[in-house]
Amino acid sequence: MDSSAQDKTLPATPQRLKKARADGQVSRSKDLSNLAVLGGGAVVLLALAPTGFEKLRSALQGQLRFDRQTLLKPELSTERLIDGFAQGLMLFLPLGLAVLALVLLTAFASGSWAISTKPIMPDLSRINPLKGIGRLFTKQQLFDTAKLAAITAIVGVVGWQFVASHVEDFASLVMQPLESGIGQLGQWLMVGVGLLLLVVGLVAAIDFPAQKFLHAQRMRMSHQEVKQEHKEAEGDPHVKSQRRARQREMAQRNSINAVPKADLVVMNPTHYAVAIRYDDASMNAPRVIAKGADLLAMKIRDVAKAHKVPVLQSPMLARALYAHAEIDQEIPSALYTAVAQVLAYVYQLKAALKGQGVMPAEQPVPVVPPELDPHFKKAAKEATE
Repeated sequence: MDSSAQDKTLPATPQRLKKARADGQVSRSKDLSNLAVLGGGAVVLLALAPTGFEKLRSALQGQLRFDRQTLLKPELSTERLIDGFAQGLMLFLPLGLAVLALVLLTAFASGSWAISTKPIMPDLSRINPLKGIGRLFTKQQLFDTAKLAAITAIVGVVGWQFVASHVEDFASLVMQPLESGIGQLGQWLMVGVGLLLLVVGLVAAIDFPAQKFLHAQRMRMSHQEVKQEHKEAEGDPHVKSQRRARQREMAQRNSINAVPKADLVVMNPTHYAVAIRYDDASMNAPRVIAKGADLLAMKIRDVAKAHKVPVLQSPMLARALYAHAEIDQEIPSALYTAVAQVLAYVYQLKAALKGQGVMPAEQPVPVVPPELDPHFKKAAKEATE
């Protein structure tokens, strides 16, 4: 197979994307997750800061209290320690749960989630040195390296500018009262965290569509892969053809039981046999209730004769009905005239045998369109070749 057939230039099919998701392969933007953690955590922390500060101060006051009661009951120290731990847990637990909810919401909103255990299953190919070296030079790895270098440079520049512009202010903190100093420090932290979130948000805005593009590039398929997937989804045409042939053969074998109900059997004269039935009260057109070739045709003929069903020799009509009519289905409209001719002959013959009419002269030759005869098509094809 030539190498061009293996070039992956086609977009991934829905089936390929579905399988990749089942394997845990989805486009993920780590910077978008970082933005959700840092940004969401900062907002939640800012909202809980007043309450948390008061709780921490009261807990610290309780831990530093030392009086006569403490000397008489040393177990109070342990109780105070447990109480302080519980208060801290009640402060940080909502913060952790809120950040976790934001991360999950971001993953679902961006489509970067997948429920799969395959990524955590042992795979020796992951520790293959050759494959590891190959992954160092992929588009994904080169993009991640360039992104990390750019983030490091930007954060370094922003951090340096922020620190350089506040050096004197930092030094003056020691001259301020404790409460005002803590308030000033909190404002600076908010500004610093805001600048950091701005950088992370800018990087996430670039990284998210870039990861989508790189994932689409990794999922691309070759023409051969698309053909193979279509074959697996639809089934091998050769196998499907064989299956349909076996189903037709079984249907034809089972249809022999319906031959006694037929009005007549048309044969060719030994290769094909088709049993036809018509009831003007319940049918719009004659139906084929049984058909077969070779040995099945002989069996249909024998069953028809055993049950006194007329058997007519009409090669073209038998071949046309066998090729174009299905069991328990109405005959093709193009064969209405031909079947009507043989049915009229059979009805007249039955009436004459009962003494209710005149014996027909001779068996008619049905008018069958040549293009419906498989032998005619084969002869025309050989003539053109």
